[in-house]
Amino acid sequence: MSAKIKLGVAGCGYWGPNLIRNFRALPDCRLKLLCDLNPARLKHLQSLYPELAGETDYGHLLNGANLDAVVIATGVKAHFPMAKASLLAGKHTFIEKPMASSVAQCEELVEIAKKNGLVLMSGHTFLYSPVVRKIREIIDQGDIGEIRYISARRLNLGLFQKDINVAWDLAPHDLSIILALMRELPYTVNCRGSAHVTPGIEDVTTMCLGFSHQRSATIQSSWLDPRKVREMTIVGSKRMIVYDDLEPLEKIRVFDMRVERPPHYDTFAEFQYAYHYGDMYAPYVKQEEPLKTECQHFLDCIRTGTTPASCGVRGTELVRILEASSASLQKGGAPVTLAPARRDRTPTPPRAAAPPRRQGPPRMAPAAARFPAFA
Repeated sequence: MSAKIKLGVAGCGYWGPNLIRNFRALPDCRLKLLCDLNPARLKHLQSLYPELAGETDYGHLLNGANLDAVVIATGVKAHFPMAKASLLAGKHTFIEKPMASSVAQCEELVEIAKKNGLVLMSGHTFLYSPVVRKIREIIDQGDIGEIRYISARRLNLGLFQKDINVAWDLAPHDLSIILALMRELPYTVNCRGSAHVTPGIEDVTTMCLGFSHQRSATIQSSWLDPRKVREMTIVGSKRMIVYDDLEPLEKIRVFDMRVERPPHYDTFAEFQYAYHYGDMYAPYVKQEEPLKTECQHFLDCIRTGTTPASCGVRGTELVRILEASSASLQKGGAPVTLAPARRDRTPTPPRAAAPPRRQGPPRMAPAAARFPAFA
Protein backbone atom coordinates (compact mmCIF):
# COMPACT_ATOMS: atom_id res chain seq x y z
CA MET A 1 0.00 0.00 0.00
CA SER A 2 1.26 3.47 -0.88
CA ALA A 3 2.04 6.14 1.71
CA LYS A 4 -1.47 7.51 1.38
CA ILE A 5 -4.59 5.34 1.37
CA LYS A 6 -6.41 5.78 -1.94
CA LEU A 7 -10.13 6.08 -1.38
CA GLY A 8 -13.38 6.63 -3.23
CA VAL A 9 -16.82 7.71 -1.97
CA ALA A 10 -20.02 6.27 -3.42
CA GLY A 11 -23.07 8.40 -2.67
CA CYS A 12 -22.91 12.19 -2.81
CA GLY A 13 -26.35 13.07 -1.47
CA TYR A 14 -27.25 14.08 2.09
CA TRP A 15 -24.35 12.64 4.13
CA GLY A 16 -21.78 11.88 1.45
CA PRO A 17 -20.48 15.49 1.20
CA ASN A 18 -19.60 15.43 4.93
CA LEU A 19 -17.57 12.26 4.47
CA ILE A 20 -15.90 13.73 1.39
CA ARG A 21 -14.93 16.88 3.28
CA ASN A 22 -13.41 14.96 6.18
CA PHE A 23 -11.54 12.27 4.24
CA ARG A 24 -10.17 14.91 1.86
CA ALA A 25 -8.73 16.85 4.83
CA LEU A 26 -6.85 13.89 6.36
CA PRO A 27 -3.13 13.90 5.54
CA ASP A 28 -2.77 10.11 5.16
CA CYS A 29 -5.71 9.81 2.75
CA ARG A 30 -5.80 10.44 -0.99
CA LEU A 31 -9.42 10.87 -1.97
CA LYS A 32 -9.43 10.13 -5.69
CA LEU A 33 -12.93 9.46 -6.94
CA LEU A 34 -16.57 10.36 -6.27
CA CYS A 35 -19.44 8.22 -7.52
CA ASP A 36 -23.15 9.05 -7.79
CA LEU A 37 -25.98 8.28 -10.21
CA ASN A 38 -26.89 11.97 -10.32
CA PRO A 39 -24.49 13.91 -12.61
CA ALA A 40 -25.67 17.22 -11.12
CA ARG A 41 -24.47 16.19 -7.66
CA LEU A 42 -21.10 15.16 -9.06
CA LYS A 43 -20.78 18.44 -10.93
CA HIS A 44 -21.55 20.46 -7.80
CA LEU A 45 -19.00 18.63 -5.66
CA GLN A 46 -16.37 18.82 -8.38
CA SER A 47 -16.90 22.58 -8.46
CA LEU A 48 -15.95 22.57 -4.75
CA TYR A 49 -13.12 20.05 -5.13
CA PRO A 50 -11.78 20.32 -8.72
CA GLU A 51 -9.03 17.77 -8.12
CA LEU A 52 -11.53 14.93 -7.59
CA ALA A 53 -12.75 12.78 -10.46
CA GLY A 54 -16.46 12.05 -10.84
CA GLU A 55 -18.02 8.80 -11.98
CA THR A 56 -21.58 7.46 -12.39
CA ASP A 57 -20.39 3.87 -12.92
CA TYR A 58 -19.82 2.09 -9.60
CA GLY A 59 -18.11 -0.78 -11.40
CA HIS A 60 -15.37 1.60 -12.58
CA LEU A 61 -14.87 2.85 -9.02
CA LEU A 62 -14.27 -0.75 -7.91
CA ASN A 63 -12.21 -2.05 -10.81
CA GLY A 64 -10.74 0.85 -12.72
CA ALA A 65 -9.54 3.40 -10.17
CA ASN A 66 -6.88 1.39 -8.26
CA LEU A 67 -8.42 2.23 -4.87
CA ASP A 68 -7.53 0.76 -1.48
CA ALA A 69 -10.85 1.55 0.20
CA VAL A 70 -14.45 2.45 -0.59
CA VAL A 71 -16.91 4.51 1.45
CA ILE A 72 -20.62 3.82 0.85
CA ALA A 73 -23.12 6.56 1.74
CA THR A 74 -26.15 5.60 -0.32
CA GLY A 75 -29.69 4.50 0.52
CA VAL A 76 -29.92 1.54 2.89
CA LYS A 77 -31.23 -0.90 0.26
CA ALA A 78 -28.08 -0.38 -1.79
CA HIS A 79 -25.69 -0.95 1.13
CA PHE A 80 -25.51 -4.74 0.87
CA PRO A 81 -24.98 -5.21 -2.88
CA MET A 82 -22.51 -2.34 -3.07
CA ALA A 83 -20.57 -3.40 0.02
CA LYS A 84 -20.47 -7.03 -1.11
CA ALA A 85 -19.10 -5.98 -4.50
CA SER A 86 -16.54 -3.75 -2.80
CA LEU A 87 -15.29 -6.50 -0.48
CA LEU A 88 -15.15 -9.06 -3.29
CA ALA A 89 -13.09 -6.54 -5.26
CA GLY A 90 -10.58 -6.51 -2.38
CA LYS A 91 -11.45 -3.05 -1.01
CA HIS A 92 -11.59 -2.09 2.65
CA THR A 93 -15.18 -0.93 3.12
CA PHE A 94 -16.88 1.73 5.22
CA ILE A 95 -20.71 1.65 5.23
CA GLU A 96 -22.96 4.32 6.66
CA LYS A 97 -25.57 3.25 9.23
CA PRO A 98 -27.47 1.00 9.25
CA MET A 99 -25.00 -1.46 7.75
CA ALA A 100 -27.58 -3.40 5.72
CA SER A 101 -31.28 -4.21 5.51
CA SER A 102 -31.12 -7.51 7.42
CA VAL A 103 -29.01 -9.50 9.85
CA ALA A 104 -28.41 -12.15 7.18
CA GLN A 105 -26.91 -9.53 4.86
CA CYS A 106 -24.72 -8.14 7.64
CA GLU A 107 -23.42 -11.59 8.56
CA GLU A 108 -22.54 -12.31 4.93
CA LEU A 109 -20.56 -9.06 4.71
CA VAL A 110 -18.72 -9.86 7.96
CA GLU A 111 -17.81 -13.31 6.65
CA ILE A 112 -16.52 -11.98 3.30
CA ALA A 113 -14.42 -9.30 5.04
CA LYS A 114 -12.97 -11.87 7.46
CA LYS A 115 -12.19 -14.34 4.67
CA ASN A 116 -10.39 -11.69 2.62
CA GLY A 117 -8.61 -9.96 5.50
CA LEU A 118 -10.35 -6.63 4.90
CA VAL A 119 -11.55 -3.91 7.26
CA LEU A 120 -15.34 -3.64 7.41
CA MET A 121 -16.60 -0.65 9.37
CA SER A 122 -20.07 0.72 10.04
CA GLY A 123 -20.64 4.46 10.38
CA HIS A 124 -21.77 4.85 13.99
CA THR A 125 -20.49 8.40 14.31
CA PHE A 126 -21.52 9.01 17.92
CA LEU A 127 -19.17 6.30 19.18
CA TYR A 128 -16.38 8.67 18.19
CA SER A 129 -17.89 11.70 19.90
CA PRO A 130 -15.78 13.14 22.75
CA VAL A 131 -19.05 13.86 24.57
CA VAL A 132 -20.14 10.21 24.49
CA ARG A 133 -16.66 9.13 25.54
CA LYS A 134 -16.86 11.52 28.49
CA ILE A 135 -20.24 10.10 29.52
CA ARG A 136 -18.82 6.60 29.38
CA GLU A 137 -15.85 7.73 31.47
CA ILE A 138 -18.17 9.22 34.12
CA ILE A 139 -20.15 5.99 34.26
CA ASP A 140 -17.02 3.80 34.41
CA GLN A 141 -15.73 5.84 37.35
CA GLY A 142 -18.90 5.00 39.26
CA ASP A 143 -19.94 8.63 39.58
CA ILE A 144 -23.62 7.98 38.85
CA GLY A 145 -23.79 4.52 40.42
CA GLU A 146 -25.54 1.71 38.59
CA ILE A 147 -27.49 2.65 35.46
CA ARG A 148 -31.22 2.23 36.02
CA TYR A 149 -32.60 3.38 32.70
CA ILE A 150 -31.78 5.51 29.65
CA SER A 151 -34.27 7.67 27.79
CA ALA A 152 -33.48 9.11 24.34
CA ARG A 153 -35.39 11.51 22.11
CA ARG A 154 -34.37 12.25 18.51
CA LEU A 155 -37.03 14.39 16.85
CA ASN A 156 -37.28 16.77 13.91
CA LEU A 157 -39.47 17.70 10.93
CA GLY A 158 -38.24 15.36 8.16
CA LEU A 159 -36.14 14.29 6.33
CA PHE A 160 -38.64 11.66 5.17
CA GLN A 161 -37.20 8.44 3.79
CA LYS A 162 -38.85 6.25 1.15
CA ASP A 163 -37.35 2.85 1.91
CA ILE A 164 -36.97 2.75 5.72
CA ASN A 165 -39.04 3.94 8.67
CA VAL A 166 -37.96 6.52 11.22
CA ALA A 167 -36.63 3.89 13.64
CA TRP A 168 -34.18 2.59 11.03
CA ASP A 169 -33.24 6.16 10.10
CA LEU A 170 -32.78 7.90 13.47
CA ALA A 171 -32.65 5.26 16.21
CA PRO A 172 -29.23 3.79 15.16
CA HIS A 173 -27.52 6.86 16.62
CA ASP A 174 -29.13 6.35 20.02
CA LEU A 175 -28.82 2.57 19.89
CA SER A 176 -25.06 2.76 19.33
CA ILE A 177 -24.69 5.07 22.34
CA ILE A 178 -26.97 2.99 24.58
CA LEU A 179 -25.17 -0.27 23.76
CA ALA A 180 -21.82 1.37 24.51
CA LEU A 181 -23.06 2.65 27.88
CA MET A 182 -24.97 -0.48 28.92
CA ARG A 183 -22.09 -2.71 27.76
CA GLU A 184 -24.47 -5.48 26.80
CA LEU A 185 -27.18 -6.29 24.31
CA PRO A 186 -30.88 -6.09 25.19
CA TYR A 187 -32.79 -9.32 25.68
CA THR A 188 -36.14 -7.96 24.47
CA VAL A 189 -37.38 -5.23 22.11
CA ASN A 190 -40.81 -3.58 21.92
CA CYS A 191 -41.70 -0.99 19.30
CA ARG A 192 -44.89 0.90 18.51
CA GLY A 193 -45.36 3.50 15.82
CA SER A 194 -47.60 5.20 13.30
CA ALA A 195 -47.38 6.08 9.60
CA HIS A 196 -49.05 9.46 9.13
CA VAL A 197 -47.55 10.64 5.83
CA THR A 198 -46.42 7.62 3.77
CA PRO A 199 -48.52 4.45 4.15
CA GLY A 200 -46.47 1.58 5.53
CA ILE A 201 -43.50 3.71 6.61
CA GLU A 202 -43.71 4.75 10.27
CA ASP A 203 -42.71 8.36 10.85
CA VAL A 204 -43.15 8.22 14.65
CA THR A 205 -41.89 5.31 16.77
CA THR A 206 -41.18 4.50 20.39
CA MET A 207 -38.75 1.64 21.01
CA CYS A 208 -38.28 -0.03 24.40
CA LEU A 209 -35.27 -2.20 25.21
CA GLY A 210 -35.05 -4.57 28.16
CA PHE A 211 -31.64 -5.30 29.70
CA SER A 212 -30.48 -7.49 32.55
CA HIS A 213 -30.94 -6.47 36.20
CA GLN A 214 -34.25 -4.69 35.45
CA ARG A 215 -32.52 -1.98 33.43
CA SER A 216 -34.27 -0.50 30.41
CA ALA A 217 -33.97 2.07 27.65
CA THR A 218 -36.52 3.93 25.54
CA ILE A 219 -35.93 5.64 22.20
CA GLN A 220 -38.45 8.08 20.77
CA SER A 221 -37.92 8.86 17.07
CA SER A 222 -39.96 11.24 14.92
CA TRP A 223 -39.94 12.99 11.56
CA LEU A 224 -43.08 14.92 12.60
CA ASP A 225 -41.95 17.23 15.39
CA PRO A 226 -41.82 21.03 15.06
CA ARG A 227 -38.58 21.22 17.06
CA LYS A 228 -35.28 19.51 16.53
CA VAL A 229 -34.47 17.50 19.68
CA ARG A 230 -31.33 15.48 20.35
CA GLU A 231 -31.48 14.56 24.02
CA MET A 232 -30.58 11.57 26.19
CA THR A 233 -31.05 11.08 29.94
CA ILE A 234 -29.06 8.46 31.84
CA VAL A 235 -30.51 7.78 35.29
CA GLY A 236 -28.19 6.16 37.83
CA SER A 237 -28.64 5.01 41.39
CA LYS A 238 -26.57 7.98 42.65
CA ARG A 239 -26.73 10.70 40.00
CA MET A 240 -28.28 11.48 36.61
CA ILE A 241 -26.79 12.71 33.33
CA VAL A 242 -28.59 14.81 30.72
CA TYR A 243 -26.89 14.89 27.31
CA ASP A 244 -28.21 17.56 24.93
CA ASP A 245 -26.33 17.40 21.65
CA LEU A 246 -27.82 20.70 20.48
CA GLU A 247 -26.26 22.66 23.35
CA PRO A 248 -23.26 24.60 22.01
CA LEU A 249 -21.12 24.28 25.16
CA GLU A 250 -22.65 22.41 28.10
CA LYS A 251 -23.68 19.27 26.25
CA ILE A 252 -23.37 17.15 29.44
CA ARG A 253 -24.96 18.06 32.76
CA VAL A 254 -24.62 15.81 35.80
CA PHE A 255 -27.36 16.18 38.41
CA ASP A 256 -26.76 15.06 42.00
CA MET A 257 -30.32 13.81 42.39
CA ARG A 258 -31.75 10.46 43.40
CA VAL A 259 -34.58 8.68 45.17
CA GLU A 260 -33.94 6.21 48.00
CA ARG A 261 -36.27 3.88 49.81
CA PRO A 262 -35.68 3.00 53.48
CA PRO A 263 -33.97 -0.38 53.96
CA HIS A 264 -36.10 -1.30 56.99
CA TYR A 265 -39.46 -0.22 58.34
CA ASP A 266 -41.94 -1.78 60.75
CA THR A 267 -45.17 -0.11 59.67
CA PHE A 268 -46.44 1.54 56.51
CA ALA A 269 -46.58 4.86 58.38
CA GLU A 270 -42.80 4.68 58.85
CA PHE A 271 -42.18 4.14 55.12
CA GLN A 272 -40.94 7.31 53.44
CA TYR A 273 -39.06 7.77 50.17
CA ALA A 274 -35.97 9.96 50.55
CA TYR A 275 -35.45 12.52 47.79
CA HIS A 276 -31.90 13.83 47.44
CA TYR A 277 -31.35 17.17 45.68
CA GLY A 278 -27.76 18.25 45.18
CA ASP A 279 -25.72 20.37 42.82
CA MET A 280 -25.43 20.21 39.04
CA TYR A 281 -22.13 20.39 37.22
CA ALA A 282 -21.19 20.46 33.54
CA PRO A 283 -17.85 18.72 32.86
CA TYR A 284 -15.52 20.24 30.30
CA VAL A 285 -15.29 18.38 27.00
CA LYS A 286 -12.84 19.36 24.30
CA GLN A 287 -14.77 19.94 21.10
CA GLU A 288 -13.76 17.72 18.18
CA GLU A 289 -15.75 16.71 15.10
CA PRO A 290 -16.76 13.06 15.67
CA LEU A 291 -16.93 12.38 11.94
CA LYS A 292 -13.32 13.43 11.47
CA THR A 293 -12.27 11.07 14.29
CA GLU A 294 -14.34 8.28 12.74
CA CYS A 295 -12.77 8.77 9.30
CA GLN A 296 -9.26 8.76 10.77
CA HIS A 297 -10.10 5.61 12.74
CA PHE A 298 -11.05 3.83 9.49
CA LEU A 299 -7.69 4.74 7.95
CA ASP A 300 -5.80 3.72 11.09
CA CYS A 301 -7.53 0.32 11.14
CA ILE A 302 -6.56 -0.25 7.50
CA ARG A 303 -2.91 0.51 8.26
CA THR A 304 -2.65 -1.51 11.46
CA GLY A 305 -5.18 -4.28 10.88
CA THR A 306 -7.02 -3.27 14.06
CA THR A 307 -10.69 -4.11 14.47
CA PRO A 308 -12.74 -0.88 14.32
CA ALA A 309 -14.78 0.20 17.35
CA SER A 310 -17.81 0.13 15.02
CA CYS A 311 -16.83 -3.07 13.21
CA GLY A 312 -19.11 -5.30 11.16
CA VAL A 313 -20.09 -7.34 14.22
CA ARG A 314 -21.20 -4.17 16.05
CA GLY A 315 -23.13 -3.12 12.95
CA THR A 316 -24.82 -6.52 12.84
CA GLU A 317 -25.86 -6.24 16.50
CA LEU A 318 -27.54 -2.93 15.80
CA VAL A 319 -29.39 -4.25 12.73
CA ARG A 320 -30.54 -7.24 14.82
CA ILE A 321 -32.28 -4.79 17.18
CA LEU A 322 -33.80 -2.86 14.27
CA GLU A 323 -35.07 -6.11 12.75
CA ALA A 324 -36.67 -6.98 16.07
CA SER A 325 -38.26 -3.52 16.25
CA SER A 326 -39.83 -4.06 12.82
CA ALA A 327 -41.16 -7.45 13.92
CA SER A 328 -42.62 -5.84 17.05
CA LEU A 329 -44.28 -3.12 14.96
CA GLN A 330 -45.97 -5.81 12.87
CA LYS A 331 -47.23 -7.42 16.08
CA GLY A 332 -48.71 -4.19 17.42
CA GLY A 333 -45.85 -3.57 19.85
CA ALA A 334 -45.58 -7.09 21.27
CA PRO A 335 -42.16 -7.92 22.74
CA VAL A 336 -39.61 -9.69 20.56
CA THR A 337 -36.96 -11.70 22.37
CA LEU A 338 -33.36 -11.53 21.15
CA ALA A 339 -30.80 -14.28 21.50
CA PRO A 340 -29.09 -13.80 24.88
CA ALA A 341 -25.60 -12.34 24.58
CA ARG A 342 -23.50 -10.20 26.88
CA ARG A 343 -20.74 -7.78 26.19
CA ASP A 344 -18.27 -6.83 28.89
CA ARG A 345 -20.50 -6.34 31.93
CA THR A 346 -19.44 -8.59 34.80
CA PRO A 347 -22.35 -10.82 35.80
CA THR A 348 -23.65 -10.38 39.33
CA PRO A 349 -24.55 -13.30 41.62
CA PRO A 350 -28.15 -14.51 41.35
CA ARG A 351 -30.61 -12.77 43.64
CA ALA A 352 -32.46 -14.49 46.42
CA ALA A 353 -36.04 -15.56 45.79
CA ALA A 354 -38.31 -12.58 45.25
CA PRO A 355 -41.93 -11.90 44.32
CA PRO A 356 -42.63 -12.52 40.60
CA ARG A 357 -43.04 -8.82 39.80
CA ARG A 358 -39.45 -8.11 40.89
CA GLN A 359 -37.78 -10.84 38.89
CA GLY A 360 -35.30 -9.76 36.25
CA PRO A 361 -34.95 -11.08 32.70
CA PRO A 362 -34.19 -14.70 31.84
CA ARG A 363 -30.74 -15.88 32.76
CA MET A 364 -28.25 -15.05 30.03
CA ALA A 365 -25.31 -16.88 28.52
CA PRO A 366 -21.73 -16.08 29.57
CA ALA A 367 -20.00 -13.04 28.18
CA ALA A 368 -19.25 -13.15 24.47
CA ALA A 369 -17.31 -10.61 22.41
CA ARG A 370 -16.22 -7.55 24.38
CA PHE A 371 -16.99 -4.06 23.18
CA PRO A 372 -13.73 -2.46 21.99
CA ALA A 373 -12.39 0.09 24.48
CA PHE A 374 -11.99 3.64 23.23
CA ALA A 375 -8.49 4.97 22.86
